[in-house]
Amino acid sequence: MEPNKTYTLITGGTSGIGYELAKIFANNGHNLILVSRDEADLTITRNELLELGVEVLIISKDLFDRQTPFDLYNEINEKGYDVDILVNNAGQGQYGEFSETNIYRELSIIQLNISSLVVLTKLFLQDMLKKERGRILNLSSVTSKAPGPLNSVYHGTKAFVQSFTQAIAAEVKDKGITVTALLPGATDTDFFNKADMQQSKIAKEGDLSDAKKVAQDGYDALMRGDHMVVSGFKNKVKVALSNVLSDKAVAKKTHKEHSQAEEKKQ
Repeated sequence: MEPNKTYTLITGGTSGIGYELAKIFANNGHNLILVSRDEADLTITRNELLELGVEVLIISKDLFDRQTPFDLYNEINEKGYDVDILVNNAGQGQYGEFSETNIYRELSIIQLNISSLVVLTKLFLQDMLKKERGRILNLSSVTSKAPGPLNSVYHGTKAFVQSFTQAIAAEVKDKGITVTALLPGATDTDFFNKADMQQSKIAKEGDLSDAKKVAQDGYDALMRGDHMVVSGFKNKVKVALSNVLSDKAVAKKTHKEHSQAEEKKQ
């Protein structure tokens, strides 16, 4: 292994915002370690990114599993890869009334969105503090600022990610480490499909953000050393309103956005 070679580790780096982040990092000369469940998708993504002239390592891991983030860290550590940037991008939601949705799926989502992120952040942050350098980008969301009827667990997990990320950022701000929260709004990715949310108003009628633009906003904020960035003007307005309106009013507005779109008459 070449001395001083460093890597950017991205979870969920084969699609959506994670994939766009991987391309941006590669275009800026960062060697990559991509983590995803699907080995075939990982291989396709690696072959695409190798053309950008960086090293691309792929690791197939299921971060829905409690032990997996520990195993992932240990594998990277044992191989001697120096991770100087961690991007916790992987995340999922579950659409529907909380009383009717599958609790086991929701517990898996909490594991992915919160527990795996916390484990990876702690383990790699400890290494970064020893080296006195490093950057961490956590995928938060504008949903972190609002209660989310019909997507309650997802919104709750992102509220945790936002609070957690800002707390850690404050702890390490004078220690050579940058910790950044990226807050996108509804974005044109596979999220709605995976969350069974295709029929919601926000998915069918919403003005969805471009994943490439969101990723660029996140990358730029991370490199500037910002603690957080809300991607897109309309989302900045949305967050500002959520800070002014009551939780009850925001929840009512979000419930309407998440309700099923009416079928248009022919």
